[in-house]
Amino acid sequence: MSGQQSAQVVVIGGGPAGATVSTLIAQQGYRVELFERERFPRYHIGESLIPETYWVLERLGMLDKMKSSQFIKKYSVQFVSPSGKHSAPFYFHDNKPHECSQTWQIRRSEFDMMMLKNAADQGVSVYEGMRVLDVLFEGDRAVGVRVVDETGKQTEVRADVVVDASGQSSMLINKFKLRVPDAELNKGAIWTYFKGAYRDQGKDEGATVVLSLRDKQGWFWYIPMDDDLVSVGVVADFDYLFKGRAGNEATYAEELEKCLTVKERISKAEQVAPVKATKDYTYRASQAAGDGWVLVGDAFGFLDPLYSSGVMLALKSGEQAADAIVEGLRNGDTSRAQIGKWEAGFVEGMNRMRRLVCEYYDGFSFGEFIRRFPQHEGSVTDLLIGDLFKPELDQVFDDIDSMKATDAPSD
Repeated sequence: MSGQQSAQVVVIGGGPAGATVSTLIAQQGYRVELFERERFPRYHIGESLIPETYWVLERLGMLDKMKSSQFIKKYSVQFVSPSGKHSAPFYFHDNKPHECSQTWQIRRSEFDMMMLKNAADQGVSVYEGMRVLDVLFEGDRAVGVRVVDETGKQTEVRADVVVDASGQSSMLINKFKLRVPDAELNKGAIWTYFKGAYRDQGKDEGATVVLSLRDKQGWFWYIPMDDDLVSVGVVADFDYLFKGRAGNEATYAEELEKCLTVKERISKAEQVAPVKATKDYTYRASQAAGDGWVLVGDAFGFLDPLYSSGVMLALKSGEQAADAIVEGLRNGDTSRAQIGKWEAGFVEGMNRMRRLVCEYYDGFSFGEFIRRFPQHEGSVTDLLIGDLFKPELDQVFDDIDSMKATDAPSD
């Protein structure tokens, strides 16, 4: 790269959000340069997709690639109670009989590399091994970035719009002190991978299983992947998992003892990766955009992984931001009002998923709710599959509140 150059849009980060926003803008003929500091493939947690990713993958031209991949097909989710009682599998197709109701359990290193290659194939200038040192501003407006390659050579790249898709370490969320932690969902996770663990057969082979701990302090995810791998992780309150404990490996082993269904499933399996942990969970930026800059994916916010919404929210924020940026470039308007116009609707959808997560942790009975309000069964399913961006879904939460009020003990 030369000492100074220009593009219409610069994207920081090549994960799912960055690959999405860059591809959709490049499809419209704009010059997009994407800078990823690592070289793919690289490890990342977050293996389970939910059905609503289908529509963004379709726009990206990714569906045929996904269908021909080795990724395990996912048709359902299943819940296991603290006592070990299994719910019936929750088949997505029952609510929405369309091929979008079959999704995948992915290996993120391979999925992310597929997405980034797809971006390059559709006209994005992709640079790996390039670290963004700073976002350049003139007054309050972002006007480009300064990057450095692996040899130490620095380059300034001017742009009309800078998209920060750099994940939880987002440069702009830190620069402007935008991060707002979610005190109610102050969780953490510890996980590892097993080979040869139990998995169901046939249509249920790829089901995500959510298993409550015996003491209801948290839950395990159990995600079957290709090559006979299973991702197995525990999620619980931050203080419970990380304060006064003997270390992540010991904590993981202790929590397995509180979820005998998981322990039994992995009893004949081999652990094939070290135990990993994350302590930086649910948060959101107080704004998604400014003049000439936008936050997408984990750079904007992250929601508890209970319903596997992470990749879907990354793709959706990338899609909605791309559409606003394209409209702004066409009209010569890259103000905050224009390129952040998607934020309010996106946050409403994210809040609907957040509410569903909070109700689970509060012990709310969705089975009882559907028995009392059978008209909401389809809407609850829509929420679980990630079809979040419909105001009519709020009636579900109105009736949840009314059910809680009715069931509350009187003084």
